[in-house]
Amino acid sequence: MTVLRRARAQVRAWQTARLEWKAEHERFKAAQRAAGKCGKTPDVDHPGPPPTGFSLLPWLLMGMGAFSNLLQGEAPNPLIGGLGLLAFNSLYVYVTFRSFDRAKREAVSTRVALLLMGLLTTGLAVGYGGSWLMFFPLLGLAAGATLRGPWLGRTGILLAVYAAAVSGVRDNWGDATNIGYATFLSSMVTAAILGLSEAVRELRAAREELARRAVEKERLRFSRDLHDLLGHTLSVIVVKSEAARRLAPRDMDAALGQITDLESVGRQALTEIREAVTGYREGSLATELTRARSALSAASVEPLVRQSGVPLAPQTEALLSWVVREAVTNVVRHSDAGRCEITVESGTEQARLTVTDNGSGRPVRRPEQGIGGTGLKGLTERLAAAGGSLTAGPSPRGGFTVTAELPVASAEFADLAATAPRAG
Repeated sequence: MTVLRRARAQVRAWQTARLEWKAEHERFKAAQRAAGKCGKTPDVDHPGPPPTGFSLLPWLLMGMGAFSNLLQGEAPNPLIGGLGLLAFNSLYVYVTFRSFDRAKREAVSTRVALLLMGLLTTGLAVGYGGSWLMFFPLLGLAAGATLRGPWLGRTGILLAVYAAAVSGVRDNWGDATNIGYATFLSSMVTAAILGLSEAVRELRAAREELARRAVEKERLRFSRDLHDLLGHTLSVIVVKSEAARRLAPRDMDAALGQITDLESVGRQALTEIREAVTGYREGSLATELTRARSALSAASVEPLVRQSGVPLAPQTEALLSWVVREAVTNVVRHSDAGRCEITVESGTEQARLTVTDNGSGRPVRRPEQGIGGTGLKGLTERLAAAGGSLTAGPSPRGGFTVTAELPVASAEFADLAATAPRAG
């Protein structure tokens, strides 16, 4: 029962592969018709022959001459001839169907079956001759389907010479050339067509895999950017809401000021989300530093911002803006600090950003397992892709320090850094 179930499963797999091939062939023909109407080249590749042994079964009709000899009683020892014909066809089906799977094609059992085909073909050709010599081209076809690689050419030549020699010794040397040429041609053409079809399928699968990975990468980048964008904004909203609640009983004007800031932050968040979705958001370091001062002040953290050096490129500013956003958000959420220093130093070759607080010095909580590209981890990946570095940890004088360094002379890291949501 196990062998029967395995055979049924194999037949279902062959049928599934053939149905998939038919669907691809129909898509190709539809694309070809549509392209023909527009005078263009179809953008769908031809699927090639079916990726199963069914495409090689019609060639068994080359053995109809031997089968006719058996039916008409022209072959001596018809029982032996019939058994030999049945054995050859069985080995042919076994070898050709396994040749479409790389692992099975290179298995020892397949090579042994091909060798048995060679011995059986030799025996039938020597014993009967005539139309039975056509089994040599079938043997070449099976060899071409199985032996794809650097040894194929030598094997095809040796097999053709061997087939011609056997044919010449058994019948006549006039037909030997035809048998040898047919054997060589069947092996080479079969190997070329099947090898090209397999390469096309592998390339198509690789292209689909690359497209799938690109979509996953873009989805991960966008989720990371959205986290960095909304995480800071929502933290500011929470802090200002708490400040407004605390100020309302004793200073309504100050509370209204915080509420006004809330409205401004909310509007800005809506604008940033729209820009992020459309893919045109660029980070501005000056704008981010201003927001950092506002967020820190609302959280009762004294901000101290220093900026010196040459102007930075937009890509560098955008990356450092994300670092400021994340670091300040972590100060507001986790540090219990009373003071935060933000220092930006830019030279001709390198830019350095340092965010230091005087809080507890506890490291920021890491992202949960399975959520990649968030927080400091995501920033580290971004800066590393841009040729920079990010370090974060307790400061020797107490508190927590985040340091980002970026090369400013290189213009090649803009695409790698993925500084903000962009159109893919």
